Amino acid sequence: MSQLNVNLGKVAVLMGGTSAEREVSLMSGNGVLKALLSRGVDAHAFDPAERDLDALKREGFTRCFIALHGRHGEDGTVQGALELLGIPYTGSGVMASSISMDKVMTKRIWRFEGLSTPAWSQVHSAAETRAAFAELGAPMIVKPAREGSSIGFTKVMSADQCDAAYALASQHDPMVLCEQFIAGDEVTCPVLGPTERPQALPVIRIVAPDGNYDYQNKYFTDTTQYLVPAGLPAGEEEAITALVCKAYQVLGCRGWARADVMIDARTRKPYLLEINTSPGMTGHSLVPMSARAAGISYEDLCLDVLRTASLDNPRIPGGAA
Repeated sequence: MSQLNVNLGKVAVLMGGTSAEREVSLMSGNGVLKALLSRGVDAHAFDPAERDLDALKREGFTRCFIALHGRHGEDGTVQGALELLGIPYTGSGVMASSISMDKVMTKRIWRFEGLSTPAWSQVHSAAETRAAFAELGAPMIVKPAREGSSIGFTKVMSADQCDAAYALASQHDPMVLCEQFIAGDEVTCPVLGPTERPQALPVIRIVAPDGNYDYQNKYFTDTTQYLVPAGLPAGEEEAITALVCKAYQVLGCRGWARADVMIDARTRKPYLLEINTSPGMTGHSLVPMSARAAGISYEDLCLDVLRTASLDNPRIPGGAA
């Protein structure tokens, strides 16, 4: 059990930011802030959309809990700034954050490493989206390559939907991903720990209304079911946790993350969809739900993640920066 009144210095909880996920980030950040304060941490809210990051150094912050989601928070940019400031932060480093935010690059690495992920095509126009549909078949998922929370997401059932799907996704990112839809169980699995020794938390099976786990059903409704224990056939949860830990390792993730997986209903083969290196911490979020099933409270989870705050390149005392 984590102790009260830990001395972790002056902590900034980075929340809000400028991405399309600002609203969710504020919910996550305020939850984390409340949890850390309850554990005696000298924690303060810090919104990079309202304050320059160099204020962190001027005001004596010694570490950051990153509760930002999406671009300019989860994509390596804030991580790079904190590296330059020399302030340790939670979650993955610059490269792992940048790669993981880019679903196309993530899938390329997973495919190279022999990990299963649905077939895909990166597209730059409505015409290319229609060509991808002809290749991948129906249903096909169209989404921005560098957004989260199902923003800009369309499940395409027919060719005449391709133009609108591309238009929606490209509003959020010029890089658009078309992906083969895997029909079956949708699950997610959080991971904690260093790159070399990741530890998976319990798998959660998600049952959304009409199978539509979109932005609204993720954060603002209570009709989605989250099953933990997941109730999967014997051996499947172990296979998924092993796959997710390997996915975390090959990307160089650290601290914590959450990977989303689809299980093919016919073959029961799991397919990696994406990995989130700054997972949500709202009242509907999945990492705290999984941690609770493992006997870890929300407050202790926040404290344990904070303790992992680090830098890619720590400065050597007395040496060059």
